[in-house]
Amino acid sequence: MNRLLSVLARCATATTLAVAGVASVPAAAQAATYAQIEGTGSTWSEVIVQQWIADVDAAGMKVVYTGGGSTKGRKDFAQDTNDFAISEIPFQGTDEQGNADTSNGRSFAYLPIVAGGTAFTYQLKVGDELVRNLRLSGETLTKIFTNQITNWNDPAITKDNNGRAFPNLPITPVVRSDGSGTTAQLTTWMDKEYPSIWRPYFGKSGLTSYYPKKSGSRTVSQAGSDQVMNFISSTYGNGTIGYVEYSYPVNKNYPVVKVLNRGGYYVEPTQYNVAVALTKARINTSNPNDPSTYLTQILDDVYRNPDPRAYPISSYSYMVIPTAADDPRMTTAKRQTLADFMYYSLCAGQTKAGPYGYSPLPLNLVQAGFDQIAKLGKADKDVDLTNRDVRSCNNPTFDGKNLSNNKLAQIAPQPAACDKAGAGPCGTSTGTGDPSTDEGDGGTTDEGDGGGGGGGGGTDVDTGGEVTTDAPGSVDPVTGEVVGGDTGAVSDGAAVYADPSTVLVADRAGDTRAFAWLSGLLLVTLVVLPGLYVSALRRRGSAGARS
Repeated sequence: MNRLLSVLARCATATTLAVAGVASVPAAAQAATYAQIEGTGSTWSEVIVQQWIADVDAAGMKVVYTGGGSTKGRKDFAQDTNDFAISEIPFQGTDEQGNADTSNGRSFAYLPIVAGGTAFTYQLKVGDELVRNLRLSGETLTKIFTNQITNWNDPAITKDNNGRAFPNLPITPVVRSDGSGTTAQLTTWMDKEYPSIWRPYFGKSGLTSYYPKKSGSRTVSQAGSDQVMNFISSTYGNGTIGYVEYSYPVNKNYPVVKVLNRGGYYVEPTQYNVAVALTKARINTSNPNDPSTYLTQILDDVYRNPDPRAYPISSYSYMVIPTAADDPRMTTAKRQTLADFMYYSLCAGQTKAGPYGYSPLPLNLVQAGFDQIAKLGKADKDVDLTNRDVRSCNNPTFDGKNLSNNKLAQIAPQPAACDKAGAGPCGTSTGTGDPSTDEGDGGTTDEGDGGGGGGGGGTDVDTGGEVTTDAPGSVDPVTGEVVGGDTGAVSDGAAVYADPSTVLVADRAGDTRAFAWLSGLLLVTLVVLPGLYVSALRRRGSAGARS
């Protein structure tokens, strides 16, 4: 009886882990010896990373992560003071301040971990009411962050909002004071799309991780995304606007700007709009042996994606992992922890991306992540990397019928008609994580115009990577899928589009058998064993009564 109870207890524990989402950690790895690992860096990614850390704790993995900005993460990695770093930009060689920005000889690999949108959150009140549906073009935003537009009643802001005027109130831009990947993403976008505005302000071309402030301006600096968010949402924050990853306003239920895209619609960075935008991301794969460039992102076509659903400032975040066999901080136990933590993050962890204000990675980046993790096994043969298969990942972007499709991008609904430039604005709130569409109440407007109808002209990307604009998109009201649409892309040599067009994992019969066996075992655990457990307790109770 004790043996049976012991078996049942172990099965119950396994079932609990499965329900918690840790089932994607292979069974062999769950019995592995782990050691605590420590990482530093990006606050853009921190919300989802901290959730993943909490998830894997039940499997015995201890991971400590401290933000502080992408620049800090890369510096800590170069100085051998962390086990991994997270950054939105790669090592630059020499940073914008003339300082060395390299790994200092420490061998590394970039590993994509999550996608998302850099959002503009703000506090703007009319009377005592918070405006929750502000719309701004990229040009207007760039002029705000370069101090050319300084008041909320500026005609450019009124125009973006289809004639809706805002109070005579000074604008207070809130920027990062630390070296930030979020700042680098914003300034890269401004440099690429609005160079005639950005470069005179910055004094040169290119990105910067340290946002430049001009004396005499109202610009305020805060350290970390959380402090930017807290400052803007504070009681003294009326008139402020800043930039953070979308997760921060979503988790605080705070509004974000709908940004005008090349398709002529104002959209926010929901997981759907980010997924659509990133079908045009190109990933540098020109030299797999050059860790300084391999898997780095090229976002020019993302900024200019003509799909009406695309959020322009969408991107990925990367983990920097140590790959040398003689790395001064790594042991077998640490490598095992890092490998299994990342397997969870790239698989089951991606299902949490959308609810937390991010967007899950597409198939080819998950596969690329698996390939990078394999380098931990090459550095140490005792690291167990068996029973890993990307097809076992329950990722919202994966289409089980066609792995070359990005399912999330395909089912992304068309924007509401009132989100189109010259219409609306829509009367629905932003910062909720839900896209504004005509299938729900997204079609209502403040002035009663622009509601109803389709989402405007649909833009599809065919499997050859060519963009075609056709008649207004037809959306299935149940699935949200654009009928007849397709969003695929192809390799163009040195760069690979983020929406894969080829199956990257062979269909191995052994994998199918393994997963079928595992499913059968889980069925026994959930259905048969609890009954045996109850029967055993009853027999023991009856025996006790007879004695």
